[in-house]
Amino acid sequence: MIIFLYGPDTFRSRQKLNEIIEYYKKIHKSGLNLKYFDGGNLSFEDFRDELQQSPMFNETKLFVVKNSWPCQQFKEKFLENIKKIANSRDIILLYEENKISQNDLLFKSLKKIGKIQEFKFLEGEKLKNWVKKAFENLGAKADLKAIEKLIEFVSNDLWRLSNEIRKLVNYQGKGREKIIQIKDIELLVKPKIETDIFKTIDAIALKNKRKALGLLHKHLEKGDNPLYLLSMINFQFRNLLIVKDLIEKHQSYYLIIKKSQLNPFIVKKSYQQAKQFTLPELKKIYQKIFQVDLDIKTGKIDAQTALDLLIAEI
Repeated sequence: MIIFLYGPDTFRSRQKLNEIIEYYKKIHKSGLNLKYFDGGNLSFEDFRDELQQSPMFNETKLFVVKNSWPCQQFKEKFLENIKKIANSRDIILLYEENKISQNDLLFKSLKKIGKIQEFKFLEGEKLKNWVKKAFENLGAKADLKAIEKLIEFVSNDLWRLSNEIRKLVNYQGKGREKIIQIKDIELLVKPKIETDIFKTIDAIALKNKRKALGLLHKHLEKGDNPLYLLSMINFQFRNLLIVKDLIEKHQSYYLIIKKSQLNPFIVKKSYQQAKQFTLPELKKIYQKIFQVDLDIKTGKIDAQTALDLLIAEI
């Protein structure tokens, strides 16, 4: 049997992966027939040899294969042998964090032969219900307005949402009913502005300076520190430089994630945006940001004016 877990929401896909592994361990307590293969050093021959070996204690084996998609040789061999693999008494669990093309031949075959589950980012009511349940699982409650404020600040990044929820519950302390309110969110959770920074850089790439300036001014009107905004722009253009340099060196998407050591979500956004710039353009912009930062810190210009000029000159 083949199980395939994939999708951009790695929080829930990882939960499902661990759930399957833990369930297997409860049934097969020896742990000797649980095998792991990783995309970084994946060999189909090693996988096949393990599959063909007789299991210890006549147990069903569980093979966990992570991030095999960038390994073309493994994929081709797996596809050639997919019917035989699917008919095995063992369980083959494919777990993928990389982007999957719906036209990929292996993906099409897995849809027909395997049990597949896609994990998309939660939105709307599904996301609110997830947050509500996460609070309840930690013995706390949050009213709807608090949940909406938390989502506004954090977006649908379940990894960060999970951490923020735990922090909010712990802040309530012991010995009393834990009810999370908007004031708690505003006190303890820093608004996530990365999404709008991505939008700002998209606007810059499309030469839409008016939109870029408008997005920056929205943050300034809310009271966001101009230096923090500049640091976020600096952070993202640094990421763009790293990703663009690796693209220019013809590195695969998987190797870009691995070599850059950046969050996969950051790589995904940067990979798309980097196509809008040449490498010399990015180096020139990054140098401008460095100079603006220096001018602010040496008192040559105030931060808000510097931000406006930076966008105007890019």
